[in-house]
Amino acid sequence: MSFHAYLFFSGTCREAFARYQEIFGGELVLLPMSEMPAADQAECNLPAGSEGLIMHAALKIGDELLMASDDPTGDGGPKTGIAVSYTAPDVGEAKRVFDALAEGGEVTMALSESFFSPAFGTCTDRFGVPWMVNTDAPQS
Repeated sequence: MSFHAYLFFSGTCREAFARYQEIFGGELVLLPMSEMPAADQAECNLPAGSEGLIMHAALKIGDELLMASDDPTGDGGPKTGIAVSYTAPDVGEAKRVFDALAEGGEVTMALSESFFSPAFGTCTDRFGVPWMVNTDAPQS
């Protein structure tokens, strides 16, 4: 069994996932609404001008998968009650990823050592997605 985060954007999915690929690497697949069959577009009541929005995005990094889409009916409001958690292999990588995600966004808890991790911090990126970045504590 596995769980995967699926994020919803209001028109910024393409830009967000291009940025996430810059930060994390991996293989990016973007399927625009324009590739949806016309009958399905009509059934979904897609508003005019939504053809360039993303129907499905997938960023695959090794065995990990982050997915998303644009919600053409969304209001673009904040994403609350969730955070995407990323565990870095070391403190240096945690800092690089944290700084990249926080760029243009908001740091809600600076990346620093905690009782449970050599590096832990939280931020909301410029696309409104909350992130938790950490490293595993060394095995004792």
